[in-house]
Amino acid sequence: MAFTIRSAGERDLTAVGTLHYRSRAAAYSGFLPAEALEAVPASSMADYWVERWRYERDNHQLTVATEEGEVVGFTYLGPDEEPDTGILHAIHVSPDVQGRGVGGALMADALEKLAAGGWRRAVLWVLADNAHARGFYERGGWAPDGVRRDDFIGPALVHQVRYARPL
Repeated sequence: MAFTIRSAGERDLTAVGTLHYRSRAAAYSGFLPAEALEAVPASSMADYWVERWRYERDNHQLTVATEEGEVVGFTYLGPDEEPDTGILHAIHVSPDVQGRGVGGALMADALEKLAAGGWRRAVLWVLADNAHARGFYERGGWAPDGVRRDDFIGPALVHQVRYARPL
């Protein structure tokens, strides 16, 4: 089946939240404990996206990939706190369609939008232990820039690495 990439709207937020939950669970299950993955249920993730959209929709872009009307991937991007820099806050693909080009197409679309936004540089944060995602970003021209931070997913402390690339 073919997928379509389009700008998302309010009607997509619940599906984005559900996909975000499923994608995270699949991607992080190899290195995060179950209680961390279960700390935020799918319904809360949907509520998170509804709330975030309400406050950021004027200066952020949410894009979805759909297949037969179902959201199978998404990106979320906007301005970073550093000048001339845009941030890819999220890129998630349904575990059911991984390896079929959805992630690559979403990444290409996000990079086009970041460049069109006038930014000269793009950044993103990735969990240090997420080797699969790190490989995906590196194949796409992203590289770690030496900046790190710590955060929590539920009760689990996670280490994050910032990746950057010119636009």
